[in-house]
Amino acid sequence: MPALPSFIIEPLWDQFAALIPEHIETHPLGCHNPRIADRIVFDKLVQIAVLGAAYERIADTTCSATTIRRRRDDWIKAGIFEQLEQICLDAYDQIVGLDLEEVTVDGCIVKAPCGGEAAGKSPVDRGKQGTKRSLMTDATGIPLGCVIAPANRHDSPFLRPTLERLGRFETRFGIGLPDQITVHLDAGYDSKATRDLLAELGCEGVISKKGFPLQAGARWVVERTNSWHNRGFRKLHICTERRARVIEAFIALANSAIIIRRLIRRAWTTHRWDTRPARRP
Repeated sequence: MPALPSFIIEPLWDQFAALIPEHIETHPLGCHNPRIADRIVFDKLVQIAVLGAAYERIADTTCSATTIRRRRDDWIKAGIFEQLEQICLDAYDQIVGLDLEEVTVDGCIVKAPCGGEAAGKSPVDRGKQGTKRSLMTDATGIPLGCVIAPANRHDSPFLRPTLERLGRFETRFGIGLPDQITVHLDAGYDSKATRDLLAELGCEGVISKKGFPLQAGARWVVERTNSWHNRGFRKLHICTERRARVIEAFIALANSAIIIRRLIRRAWTTHRWDTRPARRP
């Protein structure tokens, strides 16, 4: 059984393959073993992201763990994962439309048993190693950007770099960003520093008050997207990668799959195409 349904992984691969630069053989005698097909390595990376398994467990006679890691690093260096995520966001924005007038930001702490650049003592897991993701979504829960940090860091300092991810939409289709953006935040951001930051960026803020019962408001969409990350991609739920750029690559891959699924779900009732799934996903 594939790690992702074919109606998601096929368009994902088609776009990913278009971004892969042409491989240039550098061996002076040209006598390397035959190069493993990019599609095989891509499928292995998707399995690792979804199942959260070790590279050695996913590797088989078609592709070794070393090849998966080496090809992954080459693709990260080429910026393919970030480009893929941006293309998926642009496609969703063009066909359905991103609701950027209402954005939500929230942090999510996950286990990081191997430590690494983005790991720190988790305040919610008895001081064990953990990683925090500061995630921003639009009004419907589409992931717009994510910043990673050690779990022992407070959410507030990462609000600015998270909101700065909106800069990727400043030139979208000649429209740009909305004139007024409202940011929905939980009580962890209830401070003067947060309000000053929102005023500096020209944003309105809807912030839950400290000391009052839980006020969900419009923030539930970011909680749902965090659940999509953790339940749909075990590599993000238990982060075993030590390098920040690798974690960011897997987040970008997960976001791309989530956006494609949401796009197909919305388009299922309005569009027809040859590979359209038989039932609404």
